[in-house]
Amino acid sequence: MPLKLGVPRETAKGERRVAIDPTVISKLTKLGVEVYVEQGAGESALIPDSQFKGAILVSNFEELCASSDIIWRVQAPTSDEVKMMREGTVLISNLMAHNNIAMLKSLQDKKITSYGMELIPRISRAQSMDVLSSQAAIAGYKAAIMGADIAPRFFPMLTTAAGTIRPSKVIVIGVGVAGLQAIATAKRLGAVVEAYDVRPETKEQIESLGAKAIELKISAVGKGGYARELSAEEREQQQQELATYIAQADVLITTAQVPGKPAPKIIPQSTVEGMKEGAVIIDLAAEGGGNCALTKPGETIKHGSVVIHGPLDVASQVPIHASEMFAKNLFNFTQLLIDESGNYVPNYEDEIVIGALLTKDGEVMHEGTVELLNKTLGER
Repeated sequence: MPLKLGVPRETAKGERRVAIDPTVISKLTKLGVEVYVEQGAGESALIPDSQFKGAILVSNFEELCASSDIIWRVQAPTSDEVKMMREGTVLISNLMAHNNIAMLKSLQDKKITSYGMELIPRISRAQSMDVLSSQAAIAGYKAAIMGADIAPRFFPMLTTAAGTIRPSKVIVIGVGVAGLQAIATAKRLGAVVEAYDVRPETKEQIESLGAKAIELKISAVGKGGYARELSAEEREQQQQELATYIAQADVLITTAQVPGKPAPKIIPQSTVEGMKEGAVIIDLAAEGGGNCALTKPGETIKHGSVVIHGPLDVASQVPIHASEMFAKNLFNFTQLLIDESGNYVPNYEDEIVIGALLTKDGEVMHEGTVELLNKTLGER
């Protein structure tokens, strides 16, 4: 019997993406996989049911679970949704299990084999599966647009009959995929851009986009392409050195995050109070608590005259392209799990497969998640 893959309608508040794209359906069917899509799944992404050609439409999530061997999702399911899945189902999604212990327990109870797309190792061979990068690129683009929209000043230099208007200065903190896209977009909008990252090797990337690299005395080179967490003394030194640069910014975009941990607090209240009148902070790390000490996730607030915007689920604001990119990431990863005949035969010797494996046969398999859970439970 052919492998059956189901895609439900997302239920997380405000989520507009869908985990399938019409072009990916044809690729799956060529592999011998039957595709099931819950009716209305693409509605928020402006993809009507009529575009899911080659897929079988089902009326609700319960029916989808009954039909599916594999389930693709954008956001993690609730624990109640996991309970509706058949025992032994394979779930592939952004799971963020360390933030949802109830869901993780349900995955164990139902013996769901789950793969967290956010756990995929950041190696060259896995670039086409890296949802963190694909969705972060969208977030970085939107951050620059948000900054230009909220700021009380023009981004580009303008020569007008009333005189010349100087360009805005945009500073980007954190030069991963989101930061690089923010730099590129702000430059296209005409701003003068400076950027900072604790990893010294990003200097060349910053300058290649026409921005100026801010160089401090702190380095935090980590494993797997990520920055390591700074010590308390290093953070204080970093904050003090950055404050001088940030005081000159019209728009500050922060993107710094450490996987599986709260976002580092890089911008203290004192730094905000030293910023220009009408300056804007776009905190892309809001979902992890924010890089600014004053950020309120999901809200736009003012501290004095400084506007602090803490957007959530930014990629969902560009749902058509975000869904397309996410679906292609899922497809590229799923190809590692099935053979040419469309059978589910995961190779647990593959570092990508084992790296993304979260639960199997009622056990939590991902070492990092086990450590975080033990720490969380020990602190209770």
